[in-house]
Amino acid sequence: MGKKLKNTGLVGLGVVAGIAVSLQFSAMAQRPADPALPLEELRQLADVFGLIKSDYVEVVEDKKLLTEAISGMVASLDPHSAYLDKKAYAELREGSQGKFVGLGIEIGQSEDGYIKIVAPIEDSPAYRAGIKAGDLITRLDSTPVKGLSLDDSVKKMRGEPHSKVSLTVLRKDEPEPLVFSITREEIVQKSVKAKIVEPGYAWLRVAQFQEPTVDDLAAKITELYKQDPNIKGLVLDLRNDPGGVLQGAIGVAAAFLPKDAAIVSTNGQLPDSRQTFYGRPEYYALRSEGDVLAKLPAAVKRVPMAVLVNTGSASASEIVAGALQDYKRATIIGSQTFGKGSVQTIRQLTADTAVKLTTARYYTPNGRSIQAKGITPELLVDENADGDGLNALRMREADLVKHLSNDREQEAGKTKRDEAEEQLRILAAERKRKPLEYGSGDDFQLQQALNHLKGLPVQLAKQESKLVQATDPVAKDLMRK
Repeated sequence: MGKKLKNTGLVGLGVVAGIAVSLQFSAMAQRPADPALPLEELRQLADVFGLIKSDYVEVVEDKKLLTEAISGMVASLDPHSAYLDKKAYAELREGSQGKFVGLGIEIGQSEDGYIKIVAPIEDSPAYRAGIKAGDLITRLDSTPVKGLSLDDSVKKMRGEPHSKVSLTVLRKDEPEPLVFSITREEIVQKSVKAKIVEPGYAWLRVAQFQEPTVDDLAAKITELYKQDPNIKGLVLDLRNDPGGVLQGAIGVAAAFLPKDAAIVSTNGQLPDSRQTFYGRPEYYALRSEGDVLAKLPAAVKRVPMAVLVNTGSASASEIVAGALQDYKRATIIGSQTFGKGSVQTIRQLTADTAVKLTTARYYTPNGRSIQAKGITPELLVDENADGDGLNALRMREADLVKHLSNDREQEAGKTKRDEAEEQLRILAAERKRKPLEYGSGDDFQLQQALNHLKGLPVQLAKQESKLVQATDPVAKDLMRK
């Protein structure tokens, strides 16, 4: 019970949680070899290779040994650098495009070791088959899911189009397990949702940052203003958004900030890793249809805003939250974010393999390093009225072994290790709670964000144990406009 819970993720999308890829899918530059190569260590590597070939109990292929050596070398650097084999490389590219072959479900790890359905994607194979939020997957085909990592479970649910997979499911109030045979399809997921939650107030959610995200965001904002041209407040929801494509983050922030505002900067060893990204089309447009943000209603630059974040908000989400916070454009509400402030660049090795390598750190417009610290909300608000639930037990970047350090500020403390008794209490309470649907009337944090925008009392996190009025400087500035 002492283990921390993993972040909920959009499983099957092929996007690694917490990544902000700059979509530099370029071949590796062929630089001259360093003449001062560590020859002694290279000899040791060759000796070990030879020993395995000659002495190991079974014959091992050369390709396997060398591939695993590359993989281990890259993985030893930090938690986000990795060797991408053919399948992993293809999944990364598919995920960044917002489409994948799978079942169409958003899942997380349950406290019992099963896979918990957070929500099926509308009109997906899982949705049509009858999979519901709150279901627990116990078997994938004949394989028990207990003992499998979330990533391994994802791989088993993915596959070729039109192939089938069997899911054994436990459902509350059903006496026997249910078995679903589901045919995999290509899923095209919209990363942006939006609606008018009550007269004058809009909710806009970005589930992850993909290539189409900026276009999707522009379309949703336009729809909102058609429904209500006099929107008085907007909530941007980035909770459990694991990140994604850097250009998507730049475009989302640019939609609400002054023209040409600096959004994020990076710094690393290479000259091209030391740069600043601005809210201009050349930094966020991935398609040739022109600047979709130029057509947005002018009011979107002035509407009072709140941004919802939690421990599952990582990387690209933190770039957006940090930029809006630095410009005092929005009040950040929720809990401390994940703290993934490093840049991963994709370098191709062959036609179908690559290395995902950490090449720089991210900084907010005011020069704050996001790495291993994250974004601290102005208003700390728990996930539920009675506490932060499972969110309090999740890991953050600072908890990861070999995480990259923060080079400018003190790192966020590691996730608090609650006593076993307290963890059991939290888990027992969560079993009784129905799955949270973001944007619904039962969404406690959303209601607090709306209260803030209206100038009403906000119920802060339990450690604050008091109600506050919306009187922070950001709120005052926005109310005057």
